[in-house]
Amino acid sequence: MTVTIKTKNGTVEIDNDVISTIVGASTTEIFGVVGMTSKNAVKDNFKTLLRQENYARGVVISATEQGVDVDIYVVVSFGVRISEVAKNVQERVKFNLENQLGITANSVNVFVQNVKVVAE
Repeated sequence: MTVTIKTKNGTVEIDNDVISTIVGASTTEIFGVVGMTSKNAVKDNFKTLLRQENYARGVVISATEQGVDVDIYVVVSFGVRISEVAKNVQERVKFNLENQLGITANSVNVFVQNVKVVAE
């Protein structure tokens, strides 16, 4: 699937993998996010953190006429306030989508799949 943006000079089509990469990179910049995981990680008992090239597996994009709906599946660090981390992810993702791609994010849903104890 792609998101289509119409301009006076023509149309621009942005693939969901591009959007997922922007969302994934934005998410992993946030303090308290250890990594991203697959949507089905809990169901499949698959606890592996995704690498940068696999952001698309941890992000689900649903395009609408008004913008996109984004679901993000993350692993957070033990000891952080999960609600604050999720709020920061939502704000950063929304900001980056609007500024880098010109796409409006209708909703940014953060699903915390796991909490990881990080050795200091």
